[in-house]
Amino acid sequence: MALEPRDTPERYGLVSRALHWSMAALFAWQFLGMILKKLAEDSAAATFIRGTHSSIGALLFLLVVIRAVWAFSNRRERPAHGTGLLGRAAAAGHFALYALMIIAPALALLRAYGSGRGLNFLGMAQIIPATGTRIDWMVAPASALHGNLSWLLLALIVGHITMVFVHRDLLRDNTMAKMAG
Repeated sequence: MALEPRDTPERYGLVSRALHWSMAALFAWQFLGMILKKLAEDSAAATFIRGTHSSIGALLFLLVVIRAVWAFSNRRERPAHGTGLLGRAAAAGHFALYALMIIAPALALLRAYGSGRGLNFLGMAQIIPATGTRIDWMVAPASALHGNLSWLLLALIVGHITMVFVHRDLLRDNTMAKMAG
């Protein structure tokens, strides 16, 4: 049944699919903002999207933690990655995606706290307090790694999307249907 909340060996459940596709949309927003910043820094669109970057990043961090807990709770029922080299590569790729989806925003949250400015979520709630005190040992590694790891995450996402087409067009299996609903 397409509205089954939990995962089954045949398909991902409604909760997994909702988390996957909502996070996909939010990551697209994040990367669009950063690409616009690089290409058209002074544009109204870049300024607007960039203004939401920290808040959306915090939301993504929360969602990926929820998603990881949900995936763990469904681990015995989820669709298999497959067998052989392709299955092992899929498992490694998904592990790397999860690791970067956790590490990149965690570094940004560390930087927000260490900067002393805190983090205000979309102008509605202070989720990291503004201390007014800069903590360099928090800011420096986060600043050095957040952007680079995020671009690496984008490369993995592109690889993930590419594999969707490989499964559909070359392998002709139903991998996409497991997540598409």
